[in-house]
Amino acid sequence: MALIDKHPELARYISEQQWFEFLREQTLAMSEIPEMQLQTKTLDSLLKMYGRILGAVENDEPFLASYYCLAPEIYTAMNLPYYMVMQTPFLASSVPYLIDDIDAAEAMGLGNDLCTAIRLSIYYVEANLSPLPTCALNLLFPCDGAPLLHEVIVRNERWRNIPMFGCDPPYYMDERSLSYFAGELRKMVKFIEKHTGRKLDMDKLKEALQYSNQIFELWGEYNQLRRNVPSPHGWGIGAPQCFSQAWCYEAGTPQGVDWFKKLVEMAELNVKNGVGPVPEEKIRLFWFDLLPYGWIFEFLPWLEEEWGAVLVMDMFGNYPYTMIDTSNEEQMWKDLAKRNLFDSPMVRQARGVAENFAGDITRVVKDFKIDVVVWPGHMGHKDGSASVGIMRETCRDLNVPFVHLGLDLFDKRYSTPDQVKDKMSQFFRAMGLG
Repeated sequence: MALIDKHPELARYISEQQWFEFLREQTLAMSEIPEMQLQTKTLDSLLKMYGRILGAVENDEPFLASYYCLAPEIYTAMNLPYYMVMQTPFLASSVPYLIDDIDAAEAMGLGNDLCTAIRLSIYYVEANLSPLPTCALNLLFPCDGAPLLHEVIVRNERWRNIPMFGCDPPYYMDERSLSYFAGELRKMVKFIEKHTGRKLDMDKLKEALQYSNQIFELWGEYNQLRRNVPSPHGWGIGAPQCFSQAWCYEAGTPQGVDWFKKLVEMAELNVKNGVGPVPEEKIRLFWFDLLPYGWIFEFLPWLEEEWGAVLVMDMFGNYPYTMIDTSNEEQMWKDLAKRNLFDSPMVRQARGVAENFAGDITRVVKDFKIDVVVWPGHMGHKDGSASVGIMRETCRDLNVPFVHLGLDLFDKRYSTPDQVKDKMSQFFRAMGLG
């Protein structure tokens, strides 16, 4: 019996795997370009993740549904594959059926004022399009939408008997919060051990964290290179790939270290030769949120070609991250708590105090010589929209232009790419840029 016949919930997962195999062939065909070689390696890591999940289902082995901000190095140390329940809207955003999925979610009764990423993830669960894990690690932060997704999951007929655990996030960024969340991570490990039969070997965890430290150190070196004018890379290679390798596909692996080494080498070569993503860099952008994954290829190349506007930094490339002290077990858990609760992108901004937005904008604008700060205003990120006034005032104090767009990162019908292009063009002209 074919795997998909026995596990119909894998139909979409397998189609996604096939889509990324197709994309890999496309990047391989352009392998004479160094950056495309690195893109191919990124897709190799992604396909390895798909293969491990499908292999676990086929061989009746344990695997997890979890999230990037729940210490994925632990899963590496325990040799447990994992996928994010919320991954499809981001990873499969370039596939032709995304708009149909959005419409299907609305037809299911999900309001179109709910964050599209949450809405799609609910749809994939309710429509039986998500792999059923051995156990699930639910996300209770950074926004109200995440717990809503998991309220749906625990009531779903196919998911309700799957063991679930959620780390409780404290609000403040202080020592007491660190100790508390470190304890939550330890409870999470006990839960995983109980339901998967795998035991966490502390030596293997320390090894994974040492690789992870190397990854984040190299990421820091890479971001130093992106400060250069012109920036060695734009939207096509950089923060999204760095994030996915460090937090998702290769968390705490030597393969992740190797990938970052190659990235740094490429950036160093471009800096040495004065090469950037466009012939003449005119505008340095800080895109302060997720990128518009649903229509990224219709918009970001246009910014570079039409305006010489280069994406130098975005929220998910917003380094620095805490290095983990593996010499002291108590401190190791606290450092791990800090990296995942205080440092992880979007969690850092949306969970805590509004001043996090202002502080990150100030640091990035100064460090990366930013000309324009873009708050895309994703319709689902209402927490951030409540802080627009603080962000605008911060930019005014820094004497850097700030633009608030208003769009949907996945559904290009909310604000069409042409409408967003027009708004950006008007803004650039008004500011005398480009």
